[in-house]
Amino acid sequence: MSLVFPELIPFSDFGGDFTSYFEAVYLVFHNDFIKTQPNYEGLKVAVRKYPEVDGMHRTFYHITHEGEDEANRQPDFRRMERIRFPKFVIENFEHEEILIWKNVRGKDERIVLFNETENYIVILTDRGEYYMFITAYYIETEHRKRKLLKEYEAYIKAKTA
Repeated sequence: MSLVFPELIPFSDFGGDFTSYFEAVYLVFHNDFIKTQPNYEGLKVAVRKYPEVDGMHRTFYHITHEGEDEANRQPDFRRMERIRFPKFVIENFEHEEILIWKNVRGKDERIVLFNETENYIVILTDRGEYYMFITAYYIETEHRKRKLLKEYEAYIKAKTA
């Protein structure tokens, strides 16, 4: 059975009121990751709060804003409207449409969960007693998508070799 992702939360539904939109998006994040936590492989998935960015949980800021310079990231509507996706992807990790592999970024081994249909990626890291939710975002370019699929194929190939 095909995965049916949650509905987007479009900015257009808020009549141009960014503050209301932002609050609605944050409420979803708060309910999905602060009030409750999703589970991955039987362990809870926690979010990083500190260092806070403009009084926001660091993870929320990361998954709703875009930009290389950490101090000057800008709100990203494609990320914000998909705020229901991270928990959904994590909770449906066993579904065949969620590709899962591991990679290394810096000193961290990361767990990548990717859905090709929605071009959506969630990154976790194993902390032993729990998983840390690192980031999640919409893959905008075919080039980036091909690169991810290549990484996945190489991981699977190495694993089955």
